[in-house]
Amino acid sequence: MTDLLTKQQYQALADELTLPVKAFINGEFVDAVDGNTMPSINPATGQVLAEIAACNRKDVDIAVANAKAVFERGDWANLHPSDRKKAILRFAQLIEENATELAVMEALEAGKPIHECVKTDLPETVHCLQWHGEATDKLYQQLSPSGDDKLGMIVREPLGVVGCVLPWNFPLMMAAWKLGPALACGNSVIIKPAESTSMTTLRLAELALEAGIPAGVFNVLPGLGPDVGEPLGLHPDVQIVAFTGSTNTGKRFLEYSAKSNLKRIVLECGGKSPSVVLSDAENLDSVAENIAAAALWNMGQNCTANSRIIIHKALKAELTGKIIEKMADWQTGDPLDPQFMLGAIINRGQYDKILTYIETGITEGATLLMGGAPIKLNDGLFIAPTLFDQVTPEMTIAVEEIFGPVFCLMEAESDDHALELANQSCYGLQASLYTANVKKAHRYARKLQAGTVSVNCFSEGDISTPFGGFKQSGFGGRDNSLQAHDQYSEVKTVWLDLAD
Repeated sequence: MTDLLTKQQYQALADELTLPVKAFINGEFVDAVDGNTMPSINPATGQVLAEIAACNRKDVDIAVANAKAVFERGDWANLHPSDRKKAILRFAQLIEENATELAVMEALEAGKPIHECVKTDLPETVHCLQWHGEATDKLYQQLSPSGDDKLGMIVREPLGVVGCVLPWNFPLMMAAWKLGPALACGNSVIIKPAESTSMTTLRLAELALEAGIPAGVFNVLPGLGPDVGEPLGLHPDVQIVAFTGSTNTGKRFLEYSAKSNLKRIVLECGGKSPSVVLSDAENLDSVAENIAAAALWNMGQNCTANSRIIIHKALKAELTGKIIEKMADWQTGDPLDPQFMLGAIINRGQYDKILTYIETGITEGATLLMGGAPIKLNDGLFIAPTLFDQVTPEMTIAVEEIFGPVFCLMEAESDDHALELANQSCYGLQASLYTANVKKAHRYARKLQAGTVSVNCFSEGDISTPFGGFKQSGFGGRDNSLQAHDQYSEVKTVWLDLAD
């Protein structure tokens, strides 16, 4: 699955693709009730790939009614856990068998480099579903220490209808992060993909049905946020909404919950993640390599992108030179050409926003070391990897999430000053820490205000570790790990009196 083809082979596959364009409700592809559509645009070329069904509140009501009905019938929820496991594992297998098609589709619609789609996104998607599928029949219930005459059973039950609202930066992986635990617990799921990247999620739904997951258990409603996301958030029969995206939008779902049925809300939101390089950091070539990857991966369109590089003053000059050298490995070009590590920016709005941030950085006095300009390639949306120096904590580019290939260098007077700068943010999703001292590694990792701290590398952990943020980066739960199952299930106490 991870062998790369040539650009010509990927282009030939792209030319032959049958693109899914309709909503998927109750096991069938259907038009939006009102017949509305929206364009899916290839950001690398500016060309319209297809017109996708644009759903609204009417479609949400239909999908929720079907999802609730199949849940109450128990077609999926009441299956033996081992049977649910088999279907989820078959689902993962079908994704693996169709991985090249899905990778090409995602590269076209999201502008992601095919190298990343093939080597990272598809394998991680498959592994996530396999992992949660395997956990389905291995999670035990509990008994309370209630004595001989009483029996307290602590059981977990599926919630019912789960709404998932996804971002555009990792369409397949984010779908798997939500689907894996939600399906394993026995819920019915309705996904609203990002309006820019609907097609791979629609294809997943088709494969899930083929795998034996009953009709109505996995539904996909493409559409705009106010037309689909908001109705899901307000619907009284939706028991949870799991959202990944911007902090401002995440806050709206808390309002929707309060205005409706107090549904559970799980948010994974924005970030302004730091790389913190302490005075005793070693192997600066490796540090620079990790820093460049952390800042530029997926064109910087990543909520954990390390966009603030905080370096002790004793190492700053040497490390800056090495970072610039490593940036040369991150070349930008045609997403279907596997030689390129960076592709296109997702859409015109995001492209213009990134360029505005670059202009603001220059205006506020930061020093532009690398990049800072668009790359002209056909009619695509490409921006050169951009590095700023002499950035101070109050500058806009040091405070706000840019979500593009832009990062900045900040100088720390001491190790404690580096920690202070790192925590000087309303976000707290991820942080990278570089030190050769094991005591500092433990002490500073505990003091960094982030849901994930990687030491001497850039990492988000793996499927076995919970992923989510502190402060305005997260709310209500975690993706990944067995903890993800907690948010898609309800705890019930069953108390039995055994006395004669």
